[in-house]
Amino acid sequence: MSDSPGAGGQSPQNSAAKGAALAREKLAQAKADAVRRGQLPRSEPRRRKNGGARDAADPQLFGGAIRDLLADRGWEQSVAVGGVFGRWREIVGPELASHTKPESFEDGEVLVAADSTAWATQVRLLAASLVRRLNEELGDGTVLRVKVHGPNTGPRPGGGLRVHGSKGPGDTYG
Repeated sequence: MSDSPGAGGQSPQNSAAKGAALAREKLAQAKADAVRRGQLPRSEPRRRKNGGARDAADPQLFGGAIRDLLADRGWEQSVAVGGVFGRWREIVGPELASHTKPESFEDGEVLVAADSTAWATQVRLLAASLVRRLNEELGDGTVLRVKVHGPNTGPRPGGGLRVHGSKGPGDTYG
């Protein structure tokens, strides 16, 4: 019954094709009427009467509205830092990023956590180049220093079955 004629003896597919053809015909007729009246759609935007300045009631572009909101609230730097933290792997490289994580940014100082003291030492050695790279992303003078801490293993356990003396490898207890 899928090929049975619809209302008026036409199949639904035939009816849709006729409707689309009719719509194209009416659109062409409307365009021709507009040309005769000299009312073609503009190819360039209309010029504003007030010299191009936007009125407060005019709709704003989304990106501009977001930038204005961030500026009004003083969130520009926080958003930029969050973007850098989110792209940490891309900025510092996959190997360093797999062993480190940025934790905070305050007063020009980025605090980085390393998963071992060896990686903490590596980040300390790379601190100057990290500051330079982060300032490329955030703007000169935004990051002043990089502070690093190793793994937080907590206090060393005490007890009777403990060998007193040296602490052992520094990598074990930060």
